[in-house]
Amino acid sequence: MKIVVLAGGLSSERDVSILSGSKIADALRSKGHKVVLLDVFMGYEQTECDIDSLFESNYDFTQNAVISREAPDIEEVRKSRKNQSPVYFGDHVLDICRAADITFLGLHGGEGEDGSVQAALDLNGIKYTGSGHLGAAIAMHKGVTKGIFVNSNVPTPASRLCKREFMSKNYLDSWQSFPCVVKPCSAGSSVGVQIVADREALVAAVGAAFRYDDDVLIEEYIKGREFSVGILGGKALPIIEIIPKSGWYDYANKYQSGATEEICPADLDPRVTARMQREAERAFEVLRLKVYGRVDFLLDNQNNIYCLEANTLPGMTPMSLLPQEAAAAGIPFPDLCEKIIELSLLKR
Repeated sequence: MKIVVLAGGLSSERDVSILSGSKIADALRSKGHKVVLLDVFMGYEQTECDIDSLFESNYDFTQNAVISREAPDIEEVRKSRKNQSPVYFGDHVLDICRAADITFLGLHGGEGEDGSVQAALDLNGIKYTGSGHLGAAIAMHKGVTKGIFVNSNVPTPASRLCKREFMSKNYLDSWQSFPCVVKPCSAGSSVGVQIVADREALVAAVGAAFRYDDDVLIEEYIKGREFSVGILGGKALPIIEIIPKSGWYDYANKYQSGATEEICPADLDPRVTARMQREAERAFEVLRLKVYGRVDFLLDNQNNIYCLEANTLPGMTPMSLLPQEAAAAGIPFPDLCEKIIELSLLKR
């Protein structure tokens, strides 16, 4: 098959996406596919664009992708683009995608995961992997996700949504549960997330989170173990437990080698395993997600399960959480990438 892998973009998870895209492209090439790896924002910046030759040469915009300890400076990324157009898609991106059998979305966060790219591809008649634009938009916004979880009886921590335009001086006074967690509603990889112990810190954290998003979620802090459940074709994969060696599962602990221990399958009572997998499948369904994804959980010391959020385009390196779970189910990384394509083509 001729496949385009889209990576990069303009989200705080840009570096993570580039690494995912690189690994996806390598895996698909190992299975004999002709793969073009493109930065969705930078595009193909050469004046002449021979699309057939790009597939024949397995064009790759990056080499030796790495993730730094800090999220990238998006304004610097914008300035580095040869074409300073405000258009999100880089030069020739849609034309190259139209020439492929399918586009594999290796994007994370921002327009790549909030349904914007999916909607644009739909309007251009381009087939792509994963959930459609509606499910992606719903799952990307933590406040909307919370409302659906509550209405669908998916267990989740108590929370309150703060909207920048409706914030009053005393709005936070009625929040009584400390410590608590403050999260930008549409940022990923724990960017902008803070755990705070008192009201003064809460006010400061909400203000800081508004730098990333116009909507901010305050969430009850649950002390417990952290887990993630991958979903493939609507069915739960083996559960993985996430154990940071220090602090909590923030941006640095997620992406720096050796910072976090990950155990898959997780050491859980079989009844808890079955319940968590069932809730993961239900969360995936009520959020209208398709093909694959990942649902994150906390488990307290009374074995109460709390669903936090769903990821529609989770990390896709061989050592990312979802691929580790697939490997535990007997699905090697290249086969996982092909399975995602197969299920996506069936969906469309």
